[in-house]
Amino acid sequence: MVVSSASISKALSSSNLKDLRRIHALVISLGLERSSDFFSGKLIDKYSHLKDPRSSLSVFKRVSPAENVYLWNSIIRALSHNGLFSEALEFYGKLREAKVSPDKYTFPPVVKACAGVFDKEMGDSVYNQIIELGFESDLYVGNAVVDMYSRMGFLSRAREVFDEMPVRDLVSWNSLISGFSSHGYYKEAVELYRELRRSSWIVPDSFTVTSVLYAFGNLLAVKEGEELHGFVMKSGVSSVTVVNNGLLSMYLKLRRVRDARRVFDEMVVRDSVTTVGNILIDVYAKCGDVIAARDVFKGMECKDTVSWNSLISGYIQSGDYLEDSLQIFNSMETRDTVTWNMVISACVRSGDFATGLQVTTQMRNSGVVPDMATFLVTLPMCASLAGKRLGKEIHCCLLRFGYESELRIGNALIEMYSKCGCLKSSLKVFEHMNRRDVVTWTGMIYAYGMYGEGEKALAAFADMEKEAGCVPDNVAFIAIIYACSHSGLVEEGLACFEKMKTRYKIEPAMEHYACVVDLLSRSQKISKAEEFIQAMPVKPDASVWASLLRACRTSGDMETAERVSKKIVELNPDDPGYSILASNAYAALRKWDKVSLIRKSLKDKERKKNPGYSWIEVSKKVHLFRAGDVSAPQFEAIHESLEMLYSLMAREGYVPDPREVSQNVEEEEEKRRLVCGHSERLAIAFGLLNTEPGTPLQVMKNLRVCVRDANRFHLFKDGACSCNDRW
Repeated sequence: MVVSSASISKALSSSNLKDLRRIHALVISLGLERSSDFFSGKLIDKYSHLKDPRSSLSVFKRVSPAENVYLWNSIIRALSHNGLFSEALEFYGKLREAKVSPDKYTFPPVVKACAGVFDKEMGDSVYNQIIELGFESDLYVGNAVVDMYSRMGFLSRAREVFDEMPVRDLVSWNSLISGFSSHGYYKEAVELYRELRRSSWIVPDSFTVTSVLYAFGNLLAVKEGEELHGFVMKSGVSSVTVVNNGLLSMYLKLRRVRDARRVFDEMVVRDSVTTVGNILIDVYAKCGDVIAARDVFKGMECKDTVSWNSLISGYIQSGDYLEDSLQIFNSMETRDTVTWNMVISACVRSGDFATGLQVTTQMRNSGVVPDMATFLVTLPMCASLAGKRLGKEIHCCLLRFGYESELRIGNALIEMYSKCGCLKSSLKVFEHMNRRDVVTWTGMIYAYGMYGEGEKALAAFADMEKEAGCVPDNVAFIAIIYACSHSGLVEEGLACFEKMKTRYKIEPAMEHYACVVDLLSRSQKISKAEEFIQAMPVKPDASVWASLLRACRTSGDMETAERVSKKIVELNPDDPGYSILASNAYAALRKWDKVSLIRKSLKDKERKKNPGYSWIEVSKKVHLFRAGDVSAPQFEAIHESLEMLYSLMAREGYVPDPREVSQNVEEEEEKRRLVCGHSERLAIAFGLLNTEPGTPLQVMKNLRVCVRDANRFHLFKDGACSCNDRW
């Protein structure tokens, strides 16, 4: 069988991969593959253009050892063109080992590969070889080097190479302008653009314009942006999609929504409407106009996944639109990872963890591959739910996908494990992290604080201060004072507060003052705490007084409690949390008229207290309990178990504290029911009924537990609590 040159030429010009492979197989079967280096090079190039670099590699290996630089150039170019940068550099190294002399066509793909792997040292070495061989004056080689340094952010070096070029074209200018613009040097990018217009006959193209529009948007340069828009209209690039995208992006940053809409309406090339429409939806969404965003969406004939994602993002960013976002989400036929991540994140931010968990399960069942962003939104959800089992499953996925070494992932794992009651696991993650920042250390300090390990928290804080590049910030000081507070380390906590002001020059925020009040109050230093509040240089808010009020109730200082309750109600009458706290204080004082007044005020303002509920995981299932909920699983058995426990407690001398009754009731049995019917007690009884004796029971609650403390873990063992009654 004879293979004509015409059929080979046809195959090489075809955009059909099957046709190319068929002719290639025929050439191999006839033993003609090594007959022409030119043909082999063309095959390598064609496979590369059809996004099949592995076939390009196969061709090269079949004709090796290649002594012709043309073939080496072809394979290096194929690998670099398809993003296989490490392999491209590997073959460049093999070329050097084979003593094949590179030519000027060798270097552009090699230099591109250096930028692709972000290896400046390798890039410098290759550029030195270019100079040694005398190719630095070649326009295409010079452009590649300028682009390499620009992409990696070494802009002064890029400018040096640019200035040394004997000849420049538009590609040279575009590489440098884009480099400055994309790395945040907007003024320098604009100055380069002006230099281009002043000193060169070269006319800017769509690529130039897009980079400069980006710079003008970030500089909030309204006049210059409008002038460039005028140039776009005159120069004939207004039909280019990327230019329209750039104009819309610029007007978004300038908050010129009408101008953005005008760009959209005046578009000439309608096949790019979907892309530009997506940006316009994003424009309206970020400006808070979800109605306009929805109108643009409805008016689009062709909608892609990005269109749907942009609309969902708009609803999410605009506030209380989770339900609408979920409706749009459920209407989508095709969802990508971004879609799932956005909806899960929205559920977490709104506190709807049950829906977030449901969507996460749907995502896992759909076969969509999670990315790092997925894990960064699901781990906080596990932390909030104390979902240790799910958290461990996600940790296994992280190991499988290779994300465990990422700094943000490590930080999220520390938080998740600490909030799930696994201090040892938090510490294990911390110790295995290759790199730590102030967030890492703060997370570990906070974890120690949650478990009352104040001494370890102080040691970790001291280690953080010694670590290069880790300077404690305001959040780190909140964490360490909090840790001292929960361990009774009053002097150490006060010393940290002073250190924050004097050594680190951090101005205390209201959260810091509230932490110090809590520090003093938990150690029963009520008068000192009140003196501290009175001496504050700023007016204390309700959070500061609330820290004192909780301690007053615990210590029985009801005189101070009444005075503080009055202040809280005056400062923040509309906050149901603070109002309920004050109401409970008045209830302990038996001032039912004031209790009724606060509760009536909340009812009139339609403010509701968050219902308290507890949950426990038994046999891989989460069980939820509310106080007095007769529909709870095994309610009768739970009730009997609690009655037995109450009898045993009474026999040991336990008497319910009537001050804990926040409602006006006279019957002693009803008082006992209100005190002893907490949701966490129902969860404990359920756990005792459904687990083997000696099994640790982990009960979580959205509000405060019986000891009226929602800020740490309380480990009960042999009748004693790990907090040593500091609550």
